[in-house]
Amino acid sequence: MRKTEIATENAPQAIGPYSQAIAVGKTLYCSGQIPINPATGNIESTDITEQTHRALNNVHAVLAAAGADMNDVVKTTVYLTDLNDFATVNAIYGEYFEKPYPARSCVQVAALPKNAKIEIEVTARLRDKL
Repeated sequence: MRKTEIATENAPQAIGPYSQAIAVGKTLYCSGQIPINPATGNIESTDITEQTHRALNNVHAVLAAAGADMNDVVKTTVYLTDLNDFATVNAIYGEYFEKPYPARSCVQVAALPKNAKIEIEVTARLRDKL
């Protein structure tokens, strides 16, 4: 199957040798999104609430570029630098997804790029092949 790169200016540009997302068949593999404002290229808040909303909005933008939305997400992985933020992140996460919720993993990591507190990656189904 052919790999198709998905890219949008509505989400942060890759800060390394990777794509925002790759579509293969009817599956979309999205790179992790940290809370960078795509308009400025910066993380504009140290608050976990604001960072979580920004990261999820970035995920949404990448999905939209592929013709998908949050309801198409089947698996997420959430990386946190502090698991004490889990309850806050979980509450916000629930605002972006509907039942049946995607499968999810959540892990604490030592650090994330640009000192982000959160990174979220998703795998989604594509309704139509690209």
